[in-house]
Amino acid sequence: MTVKIFIKRHVSAQHVLELTVLLKKLRSLTLGQPGYIYGETLRRLDKKDECMVISTWRSLEDWNSWVNNEQRINVQNEIDHLLGVKTEYAVYEE
Repeated sequence: MTVKIFIKRHVSAQHVLELTVLLKKLRSLTLGQPGYIYGETLRRLDKKDECMVISTWRSLEDWNSWVNNEQRINVQNEIDHLLGVKTEYAVYEE
């Protein structure tokens, strides 16, 4: 069963560039992960400080393997530090 992961983040204007760099780094690591299908990053039009990342995975197991990947954890910790909050994930099945 395919799963979609929704990740909503709030970023101040002063951190947009730094977050963009970290998200691109994370995305490049994701491309080589088993079960990764695709992802997209969206910016909310009416709230410029909000963005949403949606990634699609072949299975929950593939997503969980990625969540526990040491390289991902390191980049994610940088993102959490930059934004000042722990990232939360919402997992949905298709």
